[in-house]
Amino acid sequence: MSKASSSSGGIGVFGLLGVAFVVLKLTGYIDWSWWYVTLPFWGGAAVVLGVPLIALIFAAVAEMRRR
Repeated sequence: MSKASSSSGGIGVFGLLGVAFVVLKLTGYIDWSWWYVTLPFWGGAAVVLGVPLIALIFAAVAEMRRR
């Protein structure tokens, strides 16, 4: 048997957008605030924090309706 190894890595969509925005900002093509330029780098954290938060809200609403 052969060992197959699969790796899910890479830069991803948020990282690619972030790098593109930083390059555009540094070259002067966009005149955005650095806060907007770095927002794609925070996208993964937003998903990781947002999904459990939404699930918690749905669970709280379901609990309130059950009472």
